[in-house]
Amino acid sequence: MTPRIVIASFIGTAIEYYDFYVYATAAALVLGPIFFPSNSQTAQQLSSFATFAIAFIARPVGSALFGHFGDRSGRKATLVASLLIMGTCTTLVGLLPGYAQIGFWAPLALCVLRFGQGIGLGGEWGGAALLMIENAPAGRRAWFGMFPQLGAPIGFIFANGIFLALAASLGGDAFQRWGWRVPFLMSAVLVFIGLYVRLKLSETPVFAQAMRQERPARVPLGELVRHNALRTMLGSLSMVACYGLFYLSTVFALGYGTTALGFSRPAFLALECFAILGMVIAIPMSARLSDRLGRRPVLIGGLVLMGLSGFLFGPLLGNGSILVITLFLFGELFLMGAIFAPMGAYLPELFPTRVRYTGASVTYNLGGILGASFAPSIAQMLADRGGLNWVGAYLTAAALVSLGAVLWIGETRHVDLAPEAGGAQPHDPQAPQALDPLPALRDM
Repeated sequence: MTPRIVIASFIGTAIEYYDFYVYATAAALVLGPIFFPSNSQTAQQLSSFATFAIAFIARPVGSALFGHFGDRSGRKATLVASLLIMGTCTTLVGLLPGYAQIGFWAPLALCVLRFGQGIGLGGEWGGAALLMIENAPAGRRAWFGMFPQLGAPIGFIFANGIFLALAASLGGDAFQRWGWRVPFLMSAVLVFIGLYVRLKLSETPVFAQAMRQERPARVPLGELVRHNALRTMLGSLSMVACYGLFYLSTVFALGYGTTALGFSRPAFLALECFAILGMVIAIPMSARLSDRLGRRPVLIGGLVLMGLSGFLFGPLLGNGSILVITLFLFGELFLMGAIFAPMGAYLPELFPTRVRYTGASVTYNLGGILGASFAPSIAQMLADRGGLNWVGAYLTAAALVSLGAVLWIGETRHVDLAPEAGGAQPHDPQAPQALDPLPALRDM
């Protein structure tokens, strides 16, 4: 594993997630009044969160598109294309006029660009994860697979940090008129940096070996549906809690904190920049443990704690004390990092080489639709109608869904990624069998 591969995977993913989170932060803070005129602040917030959800609907489309070429032509070209699409859409959002200037064309264009962001990120994660784990030495796949995962909180810190600096240095009117556009426009510079690094990559040895041994799948998505439907479904469900926890602790909490709780934008952005450090700390710890103990016990432990944390969501987030809220969100994002870290190896280990890009990407992003796309909107409605305790119950339910999927899947740490093994059977005869609780369903 060369430093160039690690840097290309980490930096590229951090830039993509920066682009994605810039929109999420803006959706919670300013996009509602600018693009969705209404007399109701809640209606504006819900409309803004709805455009946030569009990208999650687009992500499986990007997964299928980039997965097709990634499984047929290689990982490198798709990683370059996904970064370029994401950066272009993000930059254009920063140039988009508001409703006051061009009427209904403004929210329509916003939705199209958000869809483009989803297409770009849909092809990013699977390629970055495969770039790492298909180059990783034996017994260290989760450790190297965590670098794309680590790009998520770093991108979040960078995105929120810029918004924090702008909100603190500009007056409210200036921030509302033009200040919010700056983080979007900065994407153009970051994308050039990411492209420079990724254009120097070479193909992974596992994929190169697979191409020498057999022809690539003609239609990887079709093969995935025919032979790996159960794996795809269960892998997607295993991601539901991870996504739900993250976006409830960031996007929903930011919107709720700056409206219902009355915190200023700079204060709550600073709070979340600190809280996300919990995720940064947990990711390497959890990755190391999942290489030593297995993916399954680490995920089970994290999901059980997450389910219990749902009972604290209302009392602690609604406490009103900035110290209590900060510590609570730090803990929630620590749990999210503990669940998120093993996924860089866990999801790709479910699929054979010939459909691994498509399988890992589709699984990851279907989990996004189920767990994240409407999570802020659902949480906002639950909070408005029943209070924060209902939001906590929603979080606990998500944890139970993912826990059931992980228990069904079994352990994947010993799965051999080599093409001849097909990614379906462990190379260690003593290892637990993955995804074989019901043999009749193996090829669904």
